[in-house]
Amino acid sequence: MPTIIESTQNMRIKMFAKMKDKRYRDEWRTFLVDNEHLIQEALKANLVKALLYVDSHPFKLDPKIEEIKVTEAIMEKLSSTSSTAKYVALCKYMPDKEITGNRIIILDDVQDPGNVGTIIRSAISFGFDGVILSKNGVDLYNDKLIRSTQGALFHLPVKRCDVLPEVRRLKSEGYYIVGTALVNGCGLSNIMEREKMAIVMGNEGSGVSSTILMMSDINAFIEMENFESLNVGVAAGILMYTFRKK
Repeated sequence: MPTIIESTQNMRIKMFAKMKDKRYRDEWRTFLVDNEHLIQEALKANLVKALLYVDSHPFKLDPKIEEIKVTEAIMEKLSSTSSTAKYVALCKYMPDKEITGNRIIILDDVQDPGNVGTIIRSAISFGFDGVILSKNGVDLYNDKLIRSTQGALFHLPVKRCDVLPEVRRLKSEGYYIVGTALVNGCGLSNIMEREKMAIVMGNEGSGVSSTILMMSDINAFIEMENFESLNVGVAAGILMYTFRKK
């Protein structure tokens, strides 16, 4: 039988609502998902701890997942969009994993959740093995970021850490580090594919840090006509497609 909660002032509901704030997500290592497709993907990844719903739900749940029947007012309180969600899943943070494999993308202080979500979605589409996020970049469990991945986030290793030590580690392990810069860079069409590659994308305003650019084996730019720059999500997609796993 499901647990039944009818008051928006219930202590558990208040706690769940606090998970819209990064501080509480990080403290409890828990986040909310309120989209049917995303909940399905989170279930596949065994991340769901509890499911909240109003009348019924279409999900096949493991017996360990708590079912909580709530009111529409509670759903409205927990929903992250302007329209009230039909279901809300309480999910645990993904386990921390070392990023390995022959194709890795590194995001150096990329701030926009839509950009990072798009990059993660592209990374899994083009066969990349993992994504490394800098600590100063956007929060991995930002609602807009999760939505823009369309669930890809739950199926790809993502590590949030200091980027410099990771670049040093990857270089020591034989990765060819490709920075991205318009100045003193090499045209993308002239860069040879290597067995092990790590691509570094930079902040929307300032780009890749000068320290990482100096550590890179080569710095790439995308040859274009009539315009000098692309959105970082679009640019990352082009580079990942170019060096995708064949």
